[in-house]
Amino acid sequence: MYSLLLAIIYIAFISLGLPDSLVGAGWPVMHRDLGVPIAFAGIVTMIIAGGTILSSLASERVTRRFGIGLVTSVSVAMTAAALVGFSTSSSFWVLCLWAIPYGLGAGAVDAALNNYVALHYAARHMNWLHACWGLGASISPFIMSYALAGGGNWSSAYFIVGLLQVILTFALFVSIPMWRRVNPLVPASDRGGADHGLDADGEAKRGRTHVPLARAIRIPGVILILIAFFAYCALESTAILWASTYLVIDRGVDVATAAAFASLFLLGITAGRFIAGFVADRVGDRWMIRGGFLTVALGIVMLAVPQPNAIALVGLAILGLGCAPIYPAIIHSTPINFGRRNSQAIIGIQMAAAYTGSTFIPPLFGVISTWKGLWIFPLFLAVLVGVGLLTSEGLNRLVRRREHTPAMTG
Repeated sequence: MYSLLLAIIYIAFISLGLPDSLVGAGWPVMHRDLGVPIAFAGIVTMIIAGGTILSSLASERVTRRFGIGLVTSVSVAMTAAALVGFSTSSSFWVLCLWAIPYGLGAGAVDAALNNYVALHYAARHMNWLHACWGLGASISPFIMSYALAGGGNWSSAYFIVGLLQVILTFALFVSIPMWRRVNPLVPASDRGGADHGLDADGEAKRGRTHVPLARAIRIPGVILILIAFFAYCALESTAILWASTYLVIDRGVDVATAAAFASLFLLGITAGRFIAGFVADRVGDRWMIRGGFLTVALGIVMLAVPQPNAIALVGLAILGLGCAPIYPAIIHSTPINFGRRNSQAIIGIQMAAAYTGSTFIPPLFGVISTWKGLWIFPLFLAVLVGVGLLTSEGLNRLVRRREHTPAMTG
């Protein structure tokens, strides 16, 4: 039962990644068919991000009320309906309407599944599951390419991905009884460390007490990890969006080479998470986060080296490898740092912080680079790394003090 449910979760994470690249991959054709400027892609993605942030914040209350199995099933059903709706949209405003359930479904399932895995499975699975997300995100552009090259149109790609989500929805509804039967109390040795968080026992085992967002934010250390997560996701999204442009315009790299090495950043994240899964349980979440940020810093230094450009290109790949373990380790360490009872609420807020950073910071860099020039790209990333490393280390110090003064954690 335990292994079967884990397999379903792996498939769910691949499915989570599938839609994430479709808008970007198809928009060069979509905007012409819909009769809107190319810049209108930002409107669609902002609507999706807004819904994702809202549902992430509400995930704790909804999951406690209806259960992880039902929330996951309904959320994936919402994204499936939205994707099929995208495939039938003949006008931009209809596309925007379908973006609402898309965002609401994506945020709820993301927060719920991440918390469930953090509570019930070892750190290696969190890394491998997020690698599966990268696999799904890498597959969808090929689906779009196949649909367009095969004489179809962009709507065919959305329909294919939507149909895959419908199949997953059916499997998830069938699996709802499994979510209730799997033992929720995983031994500390399988979680990669002891659970020293607040309220780790008692009501956490019953899991029915709602933790208001206002109370969750006031837990010592939560603001620090929110800033760290915001900074990391802002860094990742800024690198994805602007790395190729920086290499071409500021470094004089030809377009094809820049595009190939920019894709290595994403491949580095995906491959790095598969690799991290083999060492995460032995190394521990804290060192995975610390090592990840330090590796990213090394990649940024190489990216900033003026000549030769080969060093900068390799630096971009190293940057991706460094990014790989940070997101999964932050999520997986949440029950350990803050307690099982509080983890769903805090992971929901973390998801909101993540989407806020990835939505608003890349456009901010665009504004700054227009003013200062693209040469500032490595410096901008370095500031985000510094913020992420300092705040995550601040949380580590706080948790260590709490571990040595258990009377203060009740």
